[in-house]
Amino acid sequence: MIGGGVTEYVVLLIYLCGMIGIGVYWAKHSKTSEDYLLGGRKIGSVLTALTLQTTSMSGYMFMGGPAQTYKEGYFTLWYAVGDGGGAIFNVGILGKRMRRLSYYLGCLSPIEYIEKRYPGPATRAIAAAIAICFVYGYVLAQFLSAGKTMCALLGVPLPVAIIIGAGVIVFYTFAGGYLAVAWTDFIQGIVMVCSMIMIFVLAWHQVGGLTGLNEQLTALDPTLTGMWGKGNMYLGQWGVVAGAVGVYLIGYMGLPHVVIRHMAMESPKLAKQTVVIATVWNQLFIFVPYIMGLMGILLLPNIEDPEMVVLTLAYTLLPGVLAAIVLVAIMSAIMSTADAQLMLMGTMLGRDIYQRYINKNATDKQLMSVSRICILVVGVVSIIIALLRPPGVFSLVVFSFSTLGSSFLPSYVGAVWWKRGNTTGCVASMICGCIISIIWEAAGLAGPTGMHTFFIGIIVSIAAYIIGSLIGKPPTKEMQDLIERAACKTKIPAGLATANYKDIAPETNGVLTFLKDSSYMEERGFQPV
Repeated sequence: MIGGGVTEYVVLLIYLCGMIGIGVYWAKHSKTSEDYLLGGRKIGSVLTALTLQTTSMSGYMFMGGPAQTYKEGYFTLWYAVGDGGGAIFNVGILGKRMRRLSYYLGCLSPIEYIEKRYPGPATRAIAAAIAICFVYGYVLAQFLSAGKTMCALLGVPLPVAIIIGAGVIVFYTFAGGYLAVAWTDFIQGIVMVCSMIMIFVLAWHQVGGLTGLNEQLTALDPTLTGMWGKGNMYLGQWGVVAGAVGVYLIGYMGLPHVVIRHMAMESPKLAKQTVVIATVWNQLFIFVPYIMGLMGILLLPNIEDPEMVVLTLAYTLLPGVLAAIVLVAIMSAIMSTADAQLMLMGTMLGRDIYQRYINKNATDKQLMSVSRICILVVGVVSIIIALLRPPGVFSLVVFSFSTLGSSFLPSYVGAVWWKRGNTTGCVASMICGCIISIIWEAAGLAGPTGMHTFFIGIIVSIAAYIIGSLIGKPPTKEMQDLIERAACKTKIPAGLATANYKDIAPETNGVLTFLKDSSYMEERGFQPV
């Protein structure tokens, strides 16, 4: 136990009550299924950026990442190197185009988007099965992280801590839907950055800065500061390095609970602002947890559970109230990812399973009710599994991340960047990417082959997508036209873009001025010539 004082109880109680309050507030504002599942597609750039990044971070960044760095040394920073540029790739490549195409297709979930872009009887079934299984693994990891944090914070038994922490997440997600998730993510993102920087600065001073850190680590074990991991465990394995960098550099584009953020943006024009905000937030946060794992090697040499490095440093270096706030920040990281994944699970089970296969004529109210029930059921089952057989956070997150990325990334990117991409390629890519990732992980082939699970998975998945698309039937002319519009390649007539408005009747002038100065035409796939 690390905490257990009155201060921790008070700070955490205020925080959890605030999160519940947000859920109750937005429950009253979710009138339609689009409001509940996508926030009415009215999420601005700042909110999109922070919910996008906090959704990506999870308890892994406060627990799994530092723990792995504690065990392997500098090698784990390869994950941070890729993660630092993840927002640029994710929003830059998918943001605008996915927002437009999902709008044109009338999609409310990333799995529905896959099916409508790659129509076929097997597409949604395969996509939903993969997404539900591995997003579920992510949810489980977050609940376990929440339990460990609460256990350290309050000194209560792990089972009780898991029930309390996960229970609050389930409640506000169940009640408020996407808007509750987005606003809690926004608040949690601010708390996470400020708190982590505070503890980082103090720990940095304790070890004597970067020079002191490196000198002490080298004296302890020279391989800790090398690029191949402690004891040179990955010596010469460039495939493992490429996978460690790539999994977070490009892998986010394959995560359904992340790409759904593009679909919820208020306007495609917000993508540029979102990239800038998300990238700045990334640089303030991404490298810090990993480096704190390195500091933990020196400051906490005898810690029993490396996943408690950041928690223990907070209580070692900070007074009670500030330490409690840092621990609340860790809860924020966990909750910001868990709520997004629970929301996605509710969306997929409600929209992609219930409405698609059980009740095709489900009303808006029925869809919202079923999605809420699914969120509740998934939450309760996850809590039970976390109580019975708790796995390691790092391994569970990386495996789920790798499999989801390998399964979906080529299809999401190809959907808006390659008109030839078709159903055959999508299905082949999902099946091959998923199967090879599972085999690689289950057989422990990363070490013997020198290739990271994500590295081999994404190579096989991309190859399957390209080959399948070249063999299969091309998309319809209508679909190709929509992809052109999503890319903004359909031109506005020159006369409209430059028009001599003063020579036109006042009524027409008003309409043309509106079309020229507003984002109305751009959002629908047109651009000036």
